[in-house]
Amino acid sequence: MADKPNVIVVGGGLGGLWATLRVVEGGFPVDLFSLFPVKRSHSCCAQGGINAVLDVKGEGDTIWEHVIDTIKGGDYLADQPPIKTMCEEAPGVIRTYDRMGVTFSRTPEGIMDQRLFGGVKKRRTAFAGATTGQQLLYTIDEQVRRLESDKELNKYEGWEFLSVVLDDAGQCRGIAAMNLDTMEVKTFRADAVILATGGLGLIWGRSTMSTNSTGAAASRVFQQGCRFANGEFAQFHPTAMLGHDKLRLMSEACRGEGGRIWVPKDVGDKRQPSAIPETERFYFLEEWYPTYGNTVPRDVASRAICRAVRHMGMGVGGQNMVYLDLSHQPRKFLEQRLGGILEMYQTFSGEDPYTGPMKVYPAMHYSMGGLYVGYEKDAKSGGMKLGSAKNHATSIPGLWACGECDSAYHGANRLGANSLLSASFSGRVAGEAVVTYLKGLPKARPAIPAAPFDQEKARQEALNQAILKSDGKENPFALHRELGEIMQEKVFVERNNKELDEALEGIRKLRDRFNQITLDDSGTKVNQSLSWARQIHDMIVLAEVITKGARLRDECRGSHYKAEFEIKCPEGKFAGSPEYEAYRERWKASNEKWLKTTVASHSADGPTIEYAPIDISIFPPEAPRDYR
Repeated sequence: MADKPNVIVVGGGLGGLWATLRVVEGGFPVDLFSLFPVKRSHSCCAQGGINAVLDVKGEGDTIWEHVIDTIKGGDYLADQPPIKTMCEEAPGVIRTYDRMGVTFSRTPEGIMDQRLFGGVKKRRTAFAGATTGQQLLYTIDEQVRRLESDKELNKYEGWEFLSVVLDDAGQCRGIAAMNLDTMEVKTFRADAVILATGGLGLIWGRSTMSTNSTGAAASRVFQQGCRFANGEFAQFHPTAMLGHDKLRLMSEACRGEGGRIWVPKDVGDKRQPSAIPETERFYFLEEWYPTYGNTVPRDVASRAICRAVRHMGMGVGGQNMVYLDLSHQPRKFLEQRLGGILEMYQTFSGEDPYTGPMKVYPAMHYSMGGLYVGYEKDAKSGGMKLGSAKNHATSIPGLWACGECDSAYHGANRLGANSLLSASFSGRVAGEAVVTYLKGLPKARPAIPAAPFDQEKARQEALNQAILKSDGKENPFALHRELGEIMQEKVFVERNNKELDEALEGIRKLRDRFNQITLDDSGTKVNQSLSWARQIHDMIVLAEVITKGARLRDECRGSHYKAEFEIKCPEGKFAGSPEYEAYRERWKASNEKWLKTTVASHSADGPTIEYAPIDISIFPPEAPRDYR
């Protein structure tokens, strides 16, 4: 094995583990790096399920409908061939997990069960109770542990990725990483590197994500030359439990299993919710979107909640909250299908969600944007060509990205339960692409020069020393709190250019103030302040990418909403009416200007923004996205 090309995978969630599995099965050794024990990766936090067309309910579901729902759900902003292939491969992904031993929930007849999720009309979401992500992660982890025991894999847990090592030609030749126990910086050589480092929710201060989901790794390679796409498209989950420490997800599965969102019609009503009769409750999603009701996509539901709370002043108790009610469902049914979620709510709120409604509000949950990755189109099928070395390759040669840190599958909005699917599928694709790439390398390869590794190690050690010796007046933890406040207040569900300009100014001031930080720990062992300070700097960099992309995009699309540029659908008018057709023409004109991918590149003065065309060859947009 020593003379074989080797691969480094950074990240131990579903994307990273699938990539690892496919690379090793392809015959190449892997070094797997993770900030923490792999089984703590954020993939385990996903609750509701994973999408694939199995049609176990006999509803006549088809893969084509999955393709269309995903394209439409993303407001047509994603390249379509990768979506087509992902949906076609999804049933095989589910069956593979099943054979690996995932304990999917089943019907009394023993058939794999599926539930309803947002943005669709048919039951397409396979699930394992309310802990689907955990079951998938633990199962694929067992497969990777087998490879580790067979000495085909080296695992580096407790190591933080700092950068890629680039040679004089700009080729990725390995990584620099820091041992979080000793704070030692080391470099590691590789013929290919795969990043699977997850999302960036902590840029908003608090989110439903793990507190390790900072986006720092993606930011670091962005600063080294990787392009970053569609940063402005961040998903705010409509139903999160607010908390002083973090925001806890109340899964979309709650709505898929019959949960209803409502507020009292009387704004001043102080009665307990159980004492408010049906006639005095405002089920606004059901009224505004009668076709989908409570299962509208997440961006639509989040905006509707903000409309009811912020614009109509109907928040529960005058606060930023609405009710998510499952109390009408049988307790045994809820325990079997949503037990883990409802137990978490009960633990952290002290209230019983089986007998009364939960209090929820939108929260930062997922990043549709990420590192800009490529694909190769299959001329015969029209989809993505599996095994192509171009698949999931970044703009740095030798570096691939998969999972939530890439920008490939979700466009302007992600459909619920497509996240576990895209993480698994993209990891598999990236792994197979790297295998194809490595098999194409010449057997007599020139030795990788030592100089780039020595230089990168010295650069990273110098950055550490500069932070440790900095003696300014700024507290990095306070800078992060201020960053979160800016993003929560001005780059949230609803946006406007005035506040985005203010956000950009605030973020740039934070970038300057970071140079005046001081740490409360100058030690050289287990220095969490040093690691966190570095991540705060990288979050500030990406926050500017996100905010500048949002400022320049003057339209409403998916999760990005500016009221002043909204093209409103005429009330009570449907396709064929003169009013609707005029609306559709305005929408087409907007598409001609804005149906394109935002692509950011790094510069010393801040991000530069360009735009790239979108491949709409599978399902060209003909009518506005409508869930009425």
